[in-house]
Amino acid sequence: MLYHLLTPLADEFQLFNVFRYLTFRTGGAVMTALIIAFLLGPSLIRWMRRKQGRGQPIRADGPQSHIIEKAGTPTMGGVLILLSLVVATFLWARLDNVYVWIVMGVTLAFGALGFIDDYLKVTKQTASGVVGSLKLAVQFAVALTAGYFCMDALSAAPDAPAGLANSVPVPFVPLDIFQNWFNAPGVPLGLLVVPFAAFVIVGASNTVNLTDGLDGLATVPVMIAAGAYALIVYLVGNIVYAEYLGVPYVPGAGELAVICGAIIGAGLGFLWYNAPPAAIFMGDTGSLALGGAIGAIAVASKHEIVLAIVGGLFVLEGMSVMIQIASFKLTGKRVFRMAPIHHHFEHLGWKESTIVIRFWIIAMVLAMIGLATLKLR
Repeated sequence: MLYHLLTPLADEFQLFNVFRYLTFRTGGAVMTALIIAFLLGPSLIRWMRRKQGRGQPIRADGPQSHIIEKAGTPTMGGVLILLSLVVATFLWARLDNVYVWIVMGVTLAFGALGFIDDYLKVTKQTASGVVGSLKLAVQFAVALTAGYFCMDALSAAPDAPAGLANSVPVPFVPLDIFQNWFNAPGVPLGLLVVPFAAFVIVGASNTVNLTDGLDGLATVPVMIAAGAYALIVYLVGNIVYAEYLGVPYVPGAGELAVICGAIIGAGLGFLWYNAPPAAIFMGDTGSLALGGAIGAIAVASKHEIVLAIVGGLFVLEGMSVMIQIASFKLTGKRVFRMAPIHHHFEHLGWKESTIVIRFWIIAMVLAMIGLATLKLR
């Protein structure tokens, strides 16, 4: 909004020229989201405590320490994240950019789904909210729509590389190889690129949701992933940098750096109140929305596979659940003491703070490996 209001005045007032710079607006989004979260946090937490009574239901089969230490803590803190994220994005982003609307559409839709899920859990005092099959159906419907619009927007861009809209670039593989083999800058999927995009978005959303089991465990890795993708979208959205690095140029993708900045700012503000011992949990309202946002940014920037590296911690959490279920159904035995895997380490006697900080370190290392794919081609 500020871009559209103030840049026309830049010729008369030179100070307003800074709003043309993506880096300035990204920094503005970080600080705006952070300040909003700081200011609204205390009153929102008090209101949630009054409304929720006994707070978020704690899993009866989970670690016993959670029942003692976390009982009564309010949830739906994702509302604070979404408010900060949305206001900061619409203040600092260019609203004529289609990718901004696609990513924000996914974020708000998944956030609304998570809010309904949290509301049902709190009001019924049960660990079960929206039926799993219905939740997945809604997520895939939203993600398929987002995947289609991303494909359509890239197809309509006259200066985008030929075949990019219907293909998936692969990290560590030079673009020339794909150009020679397929006459496209990645593996050509045709219309299958849409369900592939949906799989990435839904997968990212649900694995972030699984990771959100300890105070601060999901918040910081999401911010780390957002920081990595802020750099990725900035580079792939600039034709000079994209050609230098040998990555596909995605016109307009750079504007998503503003959303990444808003995620970082909102995450920092929320972490102030979510740091152990948490005053509030983000709940599905926050985890589904943030995961969906990161997944949609990866799809829009044509760096879907890189997300498996940058968000490798989320992949690990999701895989631990799938391995546990498959092993128990096939053999009757469990691989982990409890899934997701962060609970396994709790059962091994690790302190919560130890698990959280070590997982943050893993997330940072994986993000740096993911960023290395920009040059190692």
